[in-house]
Amino acid sequence: MISLGARAAAGRRRRAGRRASRPIEVQFRTIVSPHQLNSRWGRRVYWAVLVAVVVTFTLAFVFPLYWMVTGAMKSGEEIAQMPPTLFPADPSLDAFGEAWDLFDIGTLLKNTLFYALGGWLVSMAVDVAAAYALSKLRPVFGNVVLGAMLATLMIPPMVILIPLYVTIVDLNLLNNPWGLWFPAAANGFNIFLLKRFFDSIPRELIEAAQIDGAGPLRVLWSVVLPVSRPILGVVSIFTIVTAFKDFVLPLLVMTDSDRMTISVGLSQTAGAVTQNQIMAGLVITGIPMIIVFFVFQRHIMAGLTAGSIKG
Repeated sequence: MISLGARAAAGRRRRAGRRASRPIEVQFRTIVSPHQLNSRWGRRVYWAVLVAVVVTFTLAFVFPLYWMVTGAMKSGEEIAQMPPTLFPADPSLDAFGEAWDLFDIGTLLKNTLFYALGGWLVSMAVDVAAAYALSKLRPVFGNVVLGAMLATLMIPPMVILIPLYVTIVDLNLLNNPWGLWFPAAANGFNIFLLKRFFDSIPRELIEAAQIDGAGPLRVLWSVVLPVSRPILGVVSIFTIVTAFKDFVLPLLVMTDSDRMTISVGLSQTAGAVTQNQIMAGLVITGIPMIIVFFVFQRHIMAGLTAGSIKG
């Protein structure tokens, strides 16, 4: 005789076998299912939409640059006529030489590069040290400090502009590069990005260096920084671009004409020159940022997922 328990167990096994033999139904929660995309018309519609979106966004980003370059090649009368022309009737590069002399772009670029490189060095020294301490040294109340840094991102820059300017005046830093470098030294967003990447560095690497007798500074210089080049490149781009495009603080701090940045210098002289000369000056001043992008583009792509994967 077979007991009731054995019969129940056999019944459960048969039901489990029937469930296992059923095909697994995959539920797709997308607007268009993969089956529709794999059809002939689905692939055509997909590629048509993809090409239209890519071309539209490419034109939206590239057209302003094209308009600026072609505007510098037009004459003053042509650039002011209505309706505007899409192509220059008589292209000329004379406006570039005129803009270089009228704006004194050589001096302005030299000043801006000096301020940008100095700000980059100061910012990287402070941000990397702060992120390394919060990530690997784990000080007391480290999370509170990080939260306070992130809270500063919710404060609009214009709110602290007047107190910042008063502080710079009290410290006698007008027409002094440190008046631009000190405010940019600590950036909560950069510290957060660096900390997230440092958190993804395996703890075993740090412990191996410590066993070999390396101190915190040696670990930072020999272990952490060499494997952090992608995120360092991204943060470097953010810092340099911010220094180049900043306008209000350099306008208030650097009041001498021979100490102005490129953005301030162009705005101060724009009312006394023609539109095509302004366009030429903008094209020339945009070249350094294009060079920075091409130099660091590999680090940009590598840093898009910086800190998102552990191990």
